Amino acid sequence: MAGNRTFTMIKPDAVESNNIGNILQMITDAGFTIKAMKLRRLSEDQAKKFYEVHAERPFYMELVEYMTSGPIVAAILEKDNAVADFRALIGATDPAEAAEGTIRAKYAESKAKNAVHGSDSDENAAIECAFHFADEEIVG
Repeated sequence: MAGNRTFTMIKPDAVESNNIGNILQMITDAGFTIKAMKLRRLSEDQAKKFYEVHAERPFYMELVEYMTSGPIVAAILEKDNAVADFRALIGATDPAEAAEGTIRAKYAESKAKNAVHGSDSDENAAIECAFHFADEEIVG
């Protein structure tokens, strides 16, 4: 279902701040259907693998440490034009630059602690969904 599914993670800062329900409400209000979801804690190896595209960047280990600092909520979302629509809903990485009414404008603490992850392409959405969920965990 290329183009209809995307992946998101509610990151440790938003989980710790008790914003899971608020963020999920924004997601469903925007017309997304949740096809799979779980609360989990990433191991260091899992976080390194998930973010390996950033392995050469100076912030890589800081990102890995942050993503393993507490539980996350992983979810597969479905909607027409899912990736682009979800990227618009979450807003810019830096909450100071995120449009009013976006998830990051409302719930992100900083550019580093930005509340949610959203896939940046259909290809990455498929990879990220498969990283976190087995086929039998996905509804529909």
